[in-house]
Amino acid sequence: MQAYKKIDYARNKDVVLRYIPGHFVTPNSHVNYYMDLTDMKSRQREARATGEEIAEFYLSSDLIDTILCLNGMEVVGAYLANKLTKAGILSANAHQTMYITSPEYNVSGQMMFRENNQHMIKGKRVLVLIDTATTGATLQSAIGSIKFYGGQVVGVSAIFSMAERIEGFPIRSLYSLSDLPDYATYSVDNCPLCKAGAPVDAICNGFGYSTL
Repeated sequence: MQAYKKIDYARNKDVVLRYIPGHFVTPNSHVNYYMDLTDMKSRQREARATGEEIAEFYLSSDLIDTILCLNGMEVVGAYLANKLTKAGILSANAHQTMYITSPEYNVSGQMMFRENNQHMIKGKRVLVLIDTATTGATLQSAIGSIKFYGGQVVGVSAIFSMAERIEGFPIRSLYSLSDLPDYATYSVDNCPLCKAGAPVDAICNGFGYSTL
């Protein structure tokens, strides 16, 4: 694969988007860049900076009870919640704090919450947090799951997002197509990289990538 490239976030030097050009297969599509967000999601300094920058989008919010973290965003979600609670963002929870949780997936790949976790969603105002939003399939599943379990979606955030909205909700992201205008996602049966005979560099999901 090619070497990493990076884009620095204007307001915070600890928020850095690292990416690799190539031909990558994700669970929902083929893409021409792999976003390596490992350090942003797992290293303390970068995760804190990422969470605090995302919090800036919600400092005027009225109420957030739960942050639903997708694709390993729990550490970022915890720093996001910390910044919001310090800023005085209210919660309807009994102890005036926020839940940070993630879904389980059943054998059909649907998001689910067991009985001991459902109280974090039912009757709660939920902020959805994801690493990258490309096709929107994962976010649509999350929004549907929150509604199914009786929660209310109050916002959607990502580190990188191709779209600006999903199901009527604005996607607040640190990076977008304005930062990487040639980023593209293709359906599995209509991928120009495949048609051109470009070999697949790696298979990717929310945990990372595996080269072929």
